[in-house]
Amino acid sequence: MIEREITPHLLRLIDQYPVLTITGPRQSGKTTLCRRAFGNLPYANLEDPDVREFATSDPRAFLAQFPDGAVLDEIQRAPDLPSYLQGLVDEDPQRFRFVLTGSEQFGWTDSISQSLAGRTAVLRLLPFTLAECALAGASGDLNEVLFAGGYPSIHAQGRSPAEALGDYVTTYVERDVRRIGAIQDLAAFARFMRLAAGRVGQLLNVTNLANDTGVAPGTARSWLSVLQASDIVFLLEPHLPNIRKRLTKAPKLYFVDVGLAGYLIGIRTAEQVATHPLRGNLFENAAVGEALKHAYNNAVRHPRLSFYRTSAGLECDLLYPTASGLAAVEIKSGQTLHTSWFSRLARLKTDLPDISAAALVYGGSQRQHRTAGEAVPLTHFAEYLTTLDTPSPALRPGDLDT
Repeated sequence: MIEREITPHLLRLIDQYPVLTITGPRQSGKTTLCRRAFGNLPYANLEDPDVREFATSDPRAFLAQFPDGAVLDEIQRAPDLPSYLQGLVDEDPQRFRFVLTGSEQFGWTDSISQSLAGRTAVLRLLPFTLAECALAGASGDLNEVLFAGGYPSIHAQGRSPAEALGDYVTTYVERDVRRIGAIQDLAAFARFMRLAAGRVGQLLNVTNLANDTGVAPGTARSWLSVLQASDIVFLLEPHLPNIRKRLTKAPKLYFVDVGLAGYLIGIRTAEQVATHPLRGNLFENAAVGEALKHAYNNAVRHPRLSFYRTSAGLECDLLYPTASGLAAVEIKSGQTLHTSWFSRLARLKTDLPDISAAALVYGGSQRQHRTAGEAVPLTHFAEYLTTLDTPSPALRPGDLDT
């Protein structure tokens, strides 16, 4: 069992807040993380029908079982419980330590925001980073990395990626989406997911996506919101520092797990990745996803990642905020470095004077210091981000509070 990168922040924050809330997608490892980090606390899983019935029918008696606190897993199954928890922790904030986990697609964080404001720190756990995958014994082969993705069950339990990801899609569509209740045509929604996966790393055009799916644009926007709330996809917003420049204003679409994106576009083996026409897009997805995980694993509540593109063709794949400005990141899937790859990084500082660092993330294995920026293998990208003077989570009041 590996230690997750977010663990030091969990242990720090549990001493500062009476309640710690951990969100994240299905099967990202929330239960395993909490049972390992907080093994001294009692554990209750609200997916269990008997436990859930007790918690919902007599919440005060349910909480009275835990005189010092507990880990309450799948808290969204008892949405009124946080309101009762508020009164309990207000009696003695120093005494109680509760850890709540759940998946955000059910809207339970709205209840947390209302009832536990100022009493809880909220963190998000995503699937394994590349470093966590390596600790779990994953292959360092780049095609294997893009094929398998980061869901813990694939690496920690040794499951076949194709089998595990297929089960994930089935469970998500047939259980989670059905439970949300806002989607009637599950077959069309599954088709929407596959078409979205074919657009990773591209500017999002909801109308085109809707037309290809065969649904109205409003339906496509609603379904996209479901995928975002479920931590299936995320949108990278454009950086808009200068209203006088003609800048791209559409976001780019990425999947939280690159393996899931690959599965949805029909990839079933690592060998298929090597020759797939979207391999470069999947590589970019993996790099941007690694930056997102790095931010969340360092307890940044709202990572402000972005990209930059002008009508004149100047572009930066990723802008990562640091305490002294922005780190500009160019992403290339090739294994051999080319000097021309650094040209956009060299031009960016004219447009964006607040750039404080620059890197080119690529598919090779050598780390090099170049004049325009540092060449960083994808597998070392998170390590590179750690070296930057990234903002402390406490730098922005409210980033941790709901």
